[in-house]
Amino acid sequence: MTIDWSWIGDHTDDLTSLTLSHLQAAMSAVFFGLLISLPLAVVAHRVRPLRGFLLGLSNVLFTIPSIAIFVLLLPISGLTRTTTVIGLTVYTLVVLLRNTVEGLDSVPAKTKEAAKAMGTRPLRTLLTVELPLALPVIMAGVRIATVMSISLVSVATYIGDGGLGQLFTDGFQRDFPTPVIVGVVLTLLLAVVADALLVGLQYVLTPWKRRRA
Repeated sequence: MTIDWSWIGDHTDDLTSLTLSHLQAAMSAVFFGLLISLPLAVVAHRVRPLRGFLLGLSNVLFTIPSIAIFVLLLPISGLTRTTTVIGLTVYTLVVLLRNTVEGLDSVPAKTKEAAKAMGTRPLRTLLTVELPLALPVIMAGVRIATVMSISLVSVATYIGDGGLGQLFTDGFQRDFPTPVIVGVVLTLLLAVVADALLVGLQYVLTPWKRRRA
């Protein structure tokens, strides 16, 4: 299997555009997944009877095949980027919701009791004590959700979107391996770079762990 390097040089602009489109779809899904999972995780953490229901629902949604989700969304949002983002967001929920709940569970009870004894209101305790201490576990979920979303964007090629996944379709249809190889390499690079950036972000956001080290 050989690579046509001249094809890569002739399609640099297209490759850049597809890479940015791929990244935007994945990051949008993780962003909206966090917006949805954070409040649900707080509810699941504090209202125990709802915990099993919310986590179970996210697990059920995760079992739906990705292509099926996109097809089910077509009558609602059509052949648009919105369909891609909604479908990917559904898949991020199972990781983000569970990790956020586990992160909140890991906060020592004595720490929360100390904050309460100091007169800190529940909302402020959540924002300034619980979420910061839960951040390492939450960020682990964000990293998994990000890499997963980057890999799943290509599936949206079946509805006319898909970022770098379009290279796979083009290569298979023309029996031309270069676009397929380039698409795989760029997808892997996106995942590696995104994960490394998130590790750096976690390092910046958790200064107390550096001091402890």
